[in-house]
Amino acid sequence: MLSEKSRPVIQATLPLVGSRISEITADFYKRLFAAHPELLDGLFSRSNQRSGEQQQALAGSIAAFATHLVNNPGTLPEKVLSRIAHKHASLGIKEEQYGVVYEHLFAAIAADLADVITPEIAEAWTEVYWLMADALIKLEKDLYAAQANTRMWMPWRVIAKEAAGKASMTFTLEPADDTPVTAAKPGQYISVKVRVADGLRQVRQYSLSGDAGTSRSFTTKLNDDGEVSSALHADVEPGDILEISNPYGEITLKDGHGPVVLASAGIGCTPTASILRSLADAGTERDVLVLHAERSMDSWALSGQMTADAAKIDADLLLWLETPQPGAKEGFMSLREVDLPADASLYLCGPLPFMKKIRDEAIEAGIPATRIHYEVFGPDVWLAS
Repeated sequence: MLSEKSRPVIQATLPLVGSRISEITADFYKRLFAAHPELLDGLFSRSNQRSGEQQQALAGSIAAFATHLVNNPGTLPEKVLSRIAHKHASLGIKEEQYGVVYEHLFAAIAADLADVITPEIAEAWTEVYWLMADALIKLEKDLYAAQANTRMWMPWRVIAKEAAGKASMTFTLEPADDTPVTAAKPGQYISVKVRVADGLRQVRQYSLSGDAGTSRSFTTKLNDDGEVSSALHADVEPGDILEISNPYGEITLKDGHGPVVLASAGIGCTPTASILRSLADAGTERDVLVLHAERSMDSWALSGQMTADAAKIDADLLLWLETPQPGAKEGFMSLREVDLPADASLYLCGPLPFMKKIRDEAIEAGIPATRIHYEVFGPDVWLAS
């Protein structure tokens, strides 16, 4: 926990560091990749660097962690740390890499705050960094230990590539070697590593969209600005080998008997489809409400799967379409149009503005924040907003 010596220093300097953290993290990544260009091959995303999302996510996580230490002495922000640890584990982050990050991050801090930083300030923020790093290292070690194998990446063969709505594809895989397979939980994701046009390997996380357990299928929407989805859609065919990680992600179906609400928009339906499939396969007796928003019916990547699974357990399914169609609500999803059970658990995935809106409406409707679970594709910029 944050020491009594450092706490007043962090409290006094948090506004300044918080106001500069985006510039600091941008400089940090420049320094990091100048010293270690190999980290862009199979670990860091060039697209997320170009968009600024990775810098924003790092800035948000540091600020959120330091703010929690100041406002809640004696505790750690477990939800924030768990989310980061799962993402790190899916990329195979190693303990020794935290020292490399520290070196270049604190060089960026010293350069940006050269006029005001003192040894006392540097020591206090060093303590914050290593409190966060040590907590993540412990969580990641536990995640690695829970795998059915000791590998970070495994070869899996593509056995099917099928169109899934407009501009989306579902890839089904099977193991290409005898590495023990870690069972996935409904709602989890895997990292997929592909070689792109210039020979560099790039990685993205994709939610498992079908059965959980030891099977692997994921659905990806083509992103014209993305390197991985473009390579998957254009170049990968049945018979090809993909490198994938073990499954990770803490937003999974929780045990219980209360109602379940699955709310998604666009390709955000992939983790909710996996959760719905698990409920259907189990013949659940829980009340299930499925909510989905799309631009048009032909854009809904998993419409057949989700409709069939909802019907199997008599789940209510409500659809919002920007392009009007009989049987669907017109426009954007709003929970104000839905009779929500007060004791429901809500699972949420889609674009960030959509999730913020639906989460606010769910809380307004009486669902406690502790029963609202959300998944962010890519860097978690929610922390920085």
